[in-house]
Amino acid sequence: MASTELEKKPSQAIDPAEEPSVEWGWHGGFPKGTQIAGWFSVVAVLCMLIGNHQGILSGGGHFKMEDVFLIITAVVLAVGLLYDLTKNKRRR
Repeated sequence: MASTELEKKPSQAIDPAEEPSVEWGWHGGFPKGTQIAGWFSVVAVLCMLIGNHQGILSGGGHFKMEDVFLIITAVVLAVGLLYDLTKNKRRR
């Protein structure tokens, strides 16, 4: 009986040098964990807006530059999380 090409090749095992996590049996992502940690980070960054900021005098009022950076950071995180959420839903 002639052997086929599949019988000649060893099974297509994943090389542990390329993916070290294969040795202990898992390699993947945490899609729900990423979303939970990400939204927690957004809330934590927004909570940093509450505090004893001094602010820089700009014109007649107080301009809090650190608040601008915190809001931009929270918005960038939220947009990234929403993109990740829609990307994962399209895959299903």
